[in-house]
Amino acid sequence: MSVRETFPEGALSIEQWQHVQELSRTLSPAQARWISGYFAGLDAGMSRSGAEPAAAVAPDARSLTILYGTETGNSRALATGLAEAAAVRGRAATVADMADYNPRRLKEEQDLLIVVSTYGEGDPPQPAVGFFEFLEGRRAPRLEGARFSVLALGDSTYEKYCEAGKRLDLRLAELGATRLHDRVDCDVDYDDPAAVWSTAVLDLVAAQESAAFAALPGTAGATLLSSASLHDKRNPFPAPILENMVVVGRGSTKETRHIELDLAGSGLDYQPGDAIGIAPRNDPATVAALIEAAGLDADASVEVKGGQRSLADALESHFEITLSTPRFLAHWGKLAGAGELERLGEEGRESERSAYLRAHHVVDIVRKFPLGGLAAQEFVAGLRPLQPRLYSIASSLAFAPDEAHITLAPVRYELHGERRCGVASAHLADRAEAGASLPVYIQPNPHFRLPADDVPIIMIGAGTGVAPYRAFMQEREARGARGRSWLFFGERNFRSDFLYQAEWQEHLKNGILGRMDVAFSRDAGEKVYVQHRMLAQAKDLYAWLEEGAHFYVCGDEKQMARDVHETLIRIVAEQGRAERETAEAYVRKLAADHRYQRDVY
Repeated sequence: MSVRETFPEGALSIEQWQHVQELSRTLSPAQARWISGYFAGLDAGMSRSGAEPAAAVAPDARSLTILYGTETGNSRALATGLAEAAAVRGRAATVADMADYNPRRLKEEQDLLIVVSTYGEGDPPQPAVGFFEFLEGRRAPRLEGARFSVLALGDSTYEKYCEAGKRLDLRLAELGATRLHDRVDCDVDYDDPAAVWSTAVLDLVAAQESAAFAALPGTAGATLLSSASLHDKRNPFPAPILENMVVVGRGSTKETRHIELDLAGSGLDYQPGDAIGIAPRNDPATVAALIEAAGLDADASVEVKGGQRSLADALESHFEITLSTPRFLAHWGKLAGAGELERLGEEGRESERSAYLRAHHVVDIVRKFPLGGLAAQEFVAGLRPLQPRLYSIASSLAFAPDEAHITLAPVRYELHGERRCGVASAHLADRAEAGASLPVYIQPNPHFRLPADDVPIIMIGAGTGVAPYRAFMQEREARGARGRSWLFFGERNFRSDFLYQAEWQEHLKNGILGRMDVAFSRDAGEKVYVQHRMLAQAKDLYAWLEEGAHFYVCGDEKQMARDVHETLIRIVAEQGRAERETAEAYVRKLAADHRYQRDVY
């Protein structure tokens, strides 16, 4: 039998099939899935433009578009997986980031599936703000012919849980679209509800399954399945710790660390601007305190993901045991018969509930409402899974091959008279010694990328927010890039907190970094922050923007990033002699053109 005879007539030429075979030998399973989704989307685009429709799609099938809005990449991963599942069912789906999607195309959509996360206190992801503004504005089209469903991601510890998804769900219905399936709201452990929603919506939109998407006899399917698995969130790589050092000087009022990880042999790849995900472990002392408060046996057996573990091990490695959640309030309130906790779960008490959660960890609730005779399995049923933490990568692979660096400030504070710590930051600072290993994976961040080598960049960062700019400078040095670079950096004290000072000075010396303005808030009587330095250089900053510079912000969202955003609008208004509304439109255009990018937390 010839190669051609294994395919439907006219499907592939012999030369094309040889190319497919060559490519398949180099692909991981994840890459193969991506390729599948890519060609499914390409097929949909060709069909819309008048090209011959692919045989895999029924002639009368409705178009299927999957939109996602994301800050950390979770929604993107779910949307891509949804498109892959649709392709297996014979449905081609166009997948688009809300940041890149032209919302005027909404009037052309037929079946629309949306995966969107909520950022902070009910806001949409920053890259999706433009999409939300259009959809919720007067120019949004009527959508009577469209069907839709929304998968909303959020964090139930916030008052406005899954608010971005709720807004889209309500607005699409207001515009006349028909709900294909009710909205599903997901907490941080979203895998199971997301899978149920995906299956349900694809059952409803599927036209007919096509053999064109199934593995064909004699193809490279077996090769793809036998390829080495890719390290990701569900299968992290155990990265050895090369260095873990304090990088602030004597007398500093804060602790900041620089950690270097060895990625050799992992196959992990990243670009400057990406983040690294780290699967932390809870502090054994915190685990012991919680077990004691609950009156449980540390060696009691509990089931976790189909396997048996001791309670102590499960609490250390699998469950969130510090910050309490609405789930735990409801669970413990019912078990302990605590009316105070049960009332906090009532509708309309979101603000009160959020305040209570911030002020009471799990151990505080257990101590306040003691319960005897509790089974270990019953206790863990109210806890949600321990989630990885993301850190901006502070290095470039081109500069430091097989390594990933992070800059970390441990979270430490007092609550109810006890010392408390951040789960991941304390793990990294106190128990992650050189020579040990950490489970890691790469979280791409396509919304925080360097432009072409000759394009100028302006970087605004405070504290550990300077991390990705270290990667930017390393990358530009390795590539010999000569685009102008300008860094605004803020910290507390010059003598003790000037992070990576020697490196910045070297970059200034060799011309990789053209300008640097610093703000040390506690060195003088009047506090000075990065936004004040921006105002002092307003004329030049605006000139750089007019000349095409890309503007980056990394750091705390609630304070620094919001102040910087407001200052940017003010500079544009003053230097451009424009009204505020015009200045705001200018800044929105920067974001829409991917020239204003933020990595905030």
